[in-house]
Amino acid sequence: MEGMSPSEAPEPGVAELPAVAPQLRALRRRASLTLETAARAAGLSPAHLSRLETGQRQPSLPMLLALARIYGTTVSELLGETAVERDAVIRAADMEPTAAGGWTYWQAGASGRGMQALRVQVPHGSQGDIVRVHPGEEWLHVLAGRLRLRLGDGTHLLTRGDSAHFDSLTPHRIAAADPDGVELLFVHTLLQSPTATLCLGPLTGGTP
Repeated sequence: MEGMSPSEAPEPGVAELPAVAPQLRALRRRASLTLETAARAAGLSPAHLSRLETGQRQPSLPMLLALARIYGTTVSELLGETAVERDAVIRAADMEPTAAGGWTYWQAGASGRGMQALRVQVPHGSQGDIVRVHPGEEWLHVLAGRLRLRLGDGTHLLTRGDSAHFDSLTPHRIAAADPDGVELLFVHTLLQSPTATLCLGPLTGGTP
């Protein structure tokens, strides 16, 4: 989800997201960012970002969301997806699942928009210890299962039909509460200017 703290732990096989490596380098250069500057803003080492750009590592969904903000683009563009006519309707049959960082997500909105809409499947125990802090807003709606949402110092248990809408600068943590995982509708804003990353808050891992 947006601003999810990037981790430098080994990721799943590169073959899952074959278009990411060339896109990452091209979009970084389009944003006029050096490898060092982009890596620092994303909370990565330059060597780790270089490995992502050469296909030696696969980015997790949190990394994709962070890099999309930094480069002023969308996850769809990072994945090499393009919307020919910016269709307003997205058919279920056209939603291809993508696995990243242990999560599975489906693009539920058009590419190149100011908001990104995703349907996300979060397995139990996947990235549940990552605390996220970043500019923007997030809205989520529980489709199935139970979600444990940490906002600041408070913890909330959301069940099917429940929603949350919050400022992403509030430290937050998302985790499935049940062994079967949780399925969400998720909408987040993307900052379109790379300069906005100067306001990026600390990206911290661990259980607060």
